[in-house]
Amino acid sequence: MKKTILSLTLVTVLGTSANANPIKETKEVKTSESQVTWKGYKVGGSHEGTISLKSGALEFDGEKLVGGEFVVDMTSINTTDLEGDYKGQLDGHLKSDDFFGTANHPTAKLVFTKVKSTGKNSYDVTGDLTIKGTTEPVTFEVSVYGDKATASLKVDRTKYDVKYGSGIIGTAKDKLIYDEFDLVVDLQM
Repeated sequence: MKKTILSLTLVTVLGTSANANPIKETKEVKTSESQVTWKGYKVGGSHEGTISLKSGALEFDGEKLVGGEFVVDMTSINTTDLEGDYKGQLDGHLKSDDFFGTANHPTAKLVFTKVKSTGKNSYDVTGDLTIKGTTEPVTFEVSVYGDKATASLKVDRTKYDVKYGSGIIGTAKDKLIYDEFDLVVDLQM
């Protein structure tokens, strides 16, 4: 009888502790199947395009998102709403020191620092975003569905010394470029 009670106690304790500590897993992002789109705004219009992920991963504790880290290839910045010479000019300008200075800063990086569940598949995320060697915190929402994840965030470019055409440095009103740009991220794991 004592052996049976001891065996049942051990099974209960071991079973409970196994369930209390789900296995942590890192899921690598399939960079060729994932997409990052950007949209920047100016007085009288906007421009949009894509940028490639160099690497990325999301970390899970069981089914729960707990972390992530991504590296973006800034040299891949591409305008999709223009063609010909205008496209080439804007792509070149975005890569120049006026904007992202990709010759000296070929990558940008995002590291999750805090992840809070807000629902079954939804999370509020705070992360450290590094652009042009400057790191600033950003907050955004992430949704995870199986092997897919999506996120949308606004980035204030002036925090990363990207001030060309910004209203804060006295740009002529018809050349004003708004300080915030949007990123929409669709990840495949």
